[in-house]
Amino acid sequence: MKQVSPSQSRPNVHFSRLRASRHLPTTERRNPRSSHIDTLSTGEIVDLINSEDRIVPEAVGTQRKKIAAAIDLIVDCFRQGGRLFYVGAGTSGRLGVLDASECPPTFGVKRSMVQGIIAGGRRALVRSIEGAEDDIEGGAAQIDKRKVTSRDVVVGLAACGLTPFVHGALRRARKLGAKTVCVTCAPEVVKSIPAEIIINPVVGPEIVTGSTRMKAGTATKLVLNMLTTSAMIKLGKVHGNLMVDLQAVNRKLRDRSLRIVTELTGLSRARAKALLQRADGKVKPAVVMHFRKTDLQGAVRILDACGQSLRKAMETRGGEIRSTKSEIRNKSKGPKLK
Repeated sequence: MKQVSPSQSRPNVHFSRLRASRHLPTTERRNPRSSHIDTLSTGEIVDLINSEDRIVPEAVGTQRKKIAAAIDLIVDCFRQGGRLFYVGAGTSGRLGVLDASECPPTFGVKRSMVQGIIAGGRRALVRSIEGAEDDIEGGAAQIDKRKVTSRDVVVGLAACGLTPFVHGALRRARKLGAKTVCVTCAPEVVKSIPAEIIINPVVGPEIVTGSTRMKAGTATKLVLNMLTTSAMIKLGKVHGNLMVDLQAVNRKLRDRSLRIVTELTGLSRARAKALLQRADGKVKPAVVMHFRKTDLQGAVRILDACGQSLRKAMETRGGEIRSTKSEIRNKSKGPKLK
């Protein structure tokens, strides 16, 4: 059995001190607006939950600069061949696994590029594993198991900010030189979290006291959506708003691939289908083959030279900018972020 030093096996004193005090994390406090929820009608319960949920996107919006900083950190990591790890327990852990599992089919990346680590392992995805989140050594061990290095980013997910499993993973990751981020909804514990960037959407107490699968879980999901989606956009996995690196592993995605090629090239469905077949079903090479009048190998070389950016591969040819008719037709001016 692996020996663990006393400092590793003993949780931060802050955990017990905070939990024993009256100053509970926001996520553990009672919500005065739902103190009589058990006396409400079904419709009133729905209205109350819905009104509380409206708080979530605004809370996430207050963290946009920190979210953007985390995204840039992740993009730099990916460009150096690094990986992204989500670490969490319970709902937070499940959300991390969910987000990681969607990256390969959506963006065509390897499964090792984005990984979810949940306290208690795979069984914890479908049932509660008692005590798993309190295993600070287990969090560190999972980081060692994944052979985390200084090229990787580890994102801790802890609604209450106190989860020992997550703290153990973050501390170990930092010791190994990895970049660290944490998503928590408890402002009271931010200073105790061992992470470089702390994303802290304050959604307030839950409708059912302590049930962080609700607002805190929703806030976490919104943040994770932004982290991976934005990073993949920056890596050229999206053209316009089209997922041009998707893995067409079923009928729906094969049809989507065909529609994307049709949209970007202006070809008929029949010609676009033939083009996709010559490109081994891959959207980006198919589009480059059409615009650059080359074969699959040539398209792959062009994309590599353009950093996998389909826009650069399509637009830049001898210094001239090219745009498809559909791009010009669909181009719109969105609101500028302030």
